[in-house]
Amino acid sequence: MDPLLAWRKEFPILEHTTYMISHSLGAMPRRASAALQQFADTWASRGIRAWEEGWWEMPVTVGDLIGSIIGAGKGEVVMQQNVSICQWIATSCLDWRGRRNKLVTDGLNFPSNDYIYHGLERQGARVVSVPSPDGLTLPLELMLDAIDEETQLVSVSHVAFRSSYVQDLAAITRRAHDVGALIIADLYQSAGTLPVNVRELGVDFATGGSVKWLCGGPGAGYLYVRRDLWPRLEPAATGWMAHRDPFGFEGGPIEFAGDAFRFLNGTPNIPALYSARSGYEIINEIGVERIREKSIRQTERLIALADEAGFPVRTQRDPRKRGGTVILDVPDVTRELARREVLVDYRPNAGIRIAPHFYTTDEELDRTVAEIRSIVDKTTGQAAD
Repeated sequence: MDPLLAWRKEFPILEHTTYMISHSLGAMPRRASAALQQFADTWASRGIRAWEEGWWEMPVTVGDLIGSIIGAGKGEVVMQQNVSICQWIATSCLDWRGRRNKLVTDGLNFPSNDYIYHGLERQGARVVSVPSPDGLTLPLELMLDAIDEETQLVSVSHVAFRSSYVQDLAAITRRAHDVGALIIADLYQSAGTLPVNVRELGVDFATGGSVKWLCGGPGAGYLYVRRDLWPRLEPAATGWMAHRDPFGFEGGPIEFAGDAFRFLNGTPNIPALYSARSGYEIINEIGVERIREKSIRQTERLIALADEAGFPVRTQRDPRKRGGTVILDVPDVTRELARREVLVDYRPNAGIRIAPHFYTTDEELDRTVAEIRSIVDKTTGQAAD
């Protein structure tokens, strides 16, 4: 008996699709439709009054739902449109013109993060990317050795998007703080499937989004900033919502709000915040610990099925170093799988990425690997002919 399967009825796509792609786009909760209708009804009936009746505060009130998932305090998470904007805001708080101008990024980081970091080079930043020896993992000592007294910021993906490799965020954070550096953690591939507590870890910034394990859909990223840092951080990437008196419409340099609103900018994406809440609520109702327990069991089953089928596994076998995704080194057969109503994806230099979530049945794991085997065997046979 799997009590988490009771949630399957909340996700319409599961009625006709083997959905193994929650690491890329989580399944839409049924209640998200009602939430979007609520947005439309509110706009239609309340008009401009909706701002003072809840819309204005939504970047923080919705952020609180994320905060309860990642261990942040009330009012410590603000919602943005995506992680790129979150990274842009966080890095714009820092001055890159001095001796402490080194930005260390891990070689498994998501490319969009690195694009922003290299853009800071025109402001004086020295970007140091710690290479992965195999493109899939990154020995901890390599990251620690790269962090020194000239480092201002360390960026690390908690779980690598390409390989599902879990990095030692606690150890990297300790090293960064020991030398006086700050750390920004990308939680996109961990939050919602792997327990994380930003306050216990002591990270200075954390970013992530709703698209994947949180089942919140696109257009809703989040930024956590450690509360005691607020008074000294003034982002150059800003906007009128960050002003202490936004409706005073004062010109000239901004006077920042005293709370997390100082990390906002322009008008928020209200419809996306409506739709995102449903997924956050469900994750909170279930609890990430229970999701992680099931994830470990099902990813172990996937690995065993892959071994039986003779498929090379490019994911860590140690569950402590494995996120919620299993990567199989097989040809890109995603289109044929989709035709058979099995959704996975493929990443270059990795392979097929398969991601069960709390709503996945064991039978769906069996079917996914069996379908891959069927397609690969057929393709291999045709090539031999």
